[in-house]
Amino acid sequence: MIVAADEDGAMPTFTAADGTQLAYHVRGEGEPLLCLPGGPMRASAYLGDLGGLSRQRRLVMLDLRGSGDSGVPGDPGTYRCDRQVDDVEALRRHFGWERVDVLAHSASGDLAILYAARHPHRIRTLSLITARARALGVDFTGDHRREVVALRAAEPWWEAARAGYEAIWFGSPTDADFDAAAPFFYGRWDAATQAHFAAEPGQINEQAAEIYASAGAFDPAAAREAVAALAVPVLVLAGELDSGPRPHVGAGIAALFPHAELVTQAGAGHFPWLDDPARFTGVVADFLTRSRLRQFTQPALGGADAGWSHP
Repeated sequence: MIVAADEDGAMPTFTAADGTQLAYHVRGEGEPLLCLPGGPMRASAYLGDLGGLSRQRRLVMLDLRGSGDSGVPGDPGTYRCDRQVDDVEALRRHFGWERVDVLAHSASGDLAILYAARHPHRIRTLSLITARARALGVDFTGDHRREVVALRAAEPWWEAARAGYEAIWFGSPTDADFDAAAPFFYGRWDAATQAHFAAEPGQINEQAAEIYASAGAFDPAAAREAVAALAVPVLVLAGELDSGPRPHVGAGIAALFPHAELVTQAGAGHFPWLDDPARFTGVVADFLTRSRLRQFTQPALGGADAGWSHP
């Protein structure tokens, strides 16, 4: 089942705490998996059905405020990552889930981490897919980016893409540089991934993206303390060919959680469900299935939502 709109043709929405109307998209059937898109601030459409994961789980994909089919907030400051935690919680309440499995891709790793820190009792599992963790004080360096340049040197597109990729991370990139460097973000560069990349400009809210990780969004020390007590299974999936995070950086992220595991997907870039759908869906589905067999009890923190609170 794919739910694209309500019976009257309107996109399913709910109301955020500040009154902004936010949209979500539902694909598949079964246990819900709340999916947060990256970008930052890219419409959830780019996630597709996550390589066929919708055949095993009901994917509930949130369009972050100001992106996709969601409304534009009156206060642009609410685009900041920490301020969008309330939107994730509003969606959980909208569905009435007591606890929910959360999957986050790329920049939304920060959002999912902050949600888990603030609402630890509302998370059943956390899947961080080629995800950022600036919320925990982890960032990706120039050396990490150059590791990938070296890894891809045998690719037929490498010479044309290398200069653009260098400009993105170490210079003043133009639109042409982003276009030229695109193959570095995918494990394979074919018609499907080229179409995926071509759709990006129309899916990004650039103003919101600039605000997303702005000053005040993160308090790494407090977030690390909070997730150190997170008693839920965490999957950190890194792409072998991705620069953010590199697998060894992913291992460092996983080490900050008490019940985390790292999986490196061979041959994958930043969008692993496109590079090898069967491998990706197998890893995530297996993690979710195994996690249901584990019994973790969240330490008493003074109430159902008494996790760390970031101003």
